Amino acid sequence: MLPLAPLAATTAIAAGQALAGVAGSALSAATGSTDKVKKTAQDFESMFLEQTLDKLNGSTGTDGPLGENGTGGGVYRSMLNKEYAQGIVKSGGVGIGDQVMREMLRMQEAGHAAAA
Repeated sequence: MLPLAPLAATTAIAAGQALAGVAGSALSAATGSTDKVKKTAQDFESMFLEQTLDKLNGSTGTDGPLGENGTGGGVYRSMLNKEYAQGIVKSGGVGIGDQVMREMLRMQEAGHAAAA
């Protein structure tokens, strides 16, 4: 059985660090366009899902078509996880992107209110 607590903790730390960077870069944009915020939130969700899938698929071993044949199996597994994550986000995602977008917009509004 896969221990979920370490996976959740590792993923949450990585997600928090990425969110801090994403939110900071989005907030520094002068225009604050909703389209840019939405794209950034979707990119964040895709990255989060990719890291989660990497952790989940890392414990599958070397069986299957992407077995560890030198370095090739790991590279292709990483690319496959990235495509899976992007596909999940394109089909509606898991809701993380929507929450990130709302929070980023709230932070931008607070920043504009404080500047005015």
